[in-house]
Amino acid sequence: MSATAPYVREQMVSHQLRTWDVLDETILDAVRSLPRETFVPAAWRDLAYADIEIPLPHGQHMLAPKIVGRILQSVAAKPGERVLEIGTGSGYLTACLGRLGAQVTSLEIHEDLAAAARQHLEAVGLAGPRVVNADGFAAASSQEAWDVVILTASLPVYDARFEAQLRPGGRLFVIVGEGPAMEARLITRDAAGGRTQRGLFETRLDALVNAPRLEAFRF
Repeated sequence: MSATAPYVREQMVSHQLRTWDVLDETILDAVRSLPRETFVPAAWRDLAYADIEIPLPHGQHMLAPKIVGRILQSVAAKPGERVLEIGTGSGYLTACLGRLGAQVTSLEIHEDLAAAARQHLEAVGLAGPRVVNADGFAAASSQEAWDVVILTASLPVYDARFEAQLRPGGRLFVIVGEGPAMEARLITRDAAGGRTQRGLFETRLDALVNAPRLEAFRF
């Protein structure tokens, strides 16, 4: 993989991210700069740049590259902004945010995944992002304020507590619903405390661990 990785990485950018309307060159450069294979379990490294979700322990999955690109472009994290990521997984999205200069705190409920993500970030020379072994729903009740909040797994039922953590001008990326159709949304809080919501695309992702689900319809 190492000899061909730069070429395959560029193919990923051209054929997956650009075709999914990820066109911000700052974001594309951040993706180009990271060896995605470093974040992929050994058994899947030959597919590190494929347009698939890669399995992780505990039934979790690494986001497909195009989803990572759309998240990054949607939230438009700027250097120095405080970003809360809920669901570290492999740490790849965390690393992309770090490359963009954001001050990232990433929460991962599974201790072994959190430890592996820290190793991955260290391997690519990123000391800034902070990975914490914690439940994202516990963080939802905290009083900390963030410029960006990203949920890397879906919410069957929307939870406004994540939105409440946004600073004025802050952005929340969240995927809401249950299969087969889930909607990615960007919610922005304005200076007056109001909010706007924009539907981005349809996809299907694992539900966030401990997320409440809609009760089954009863006759």
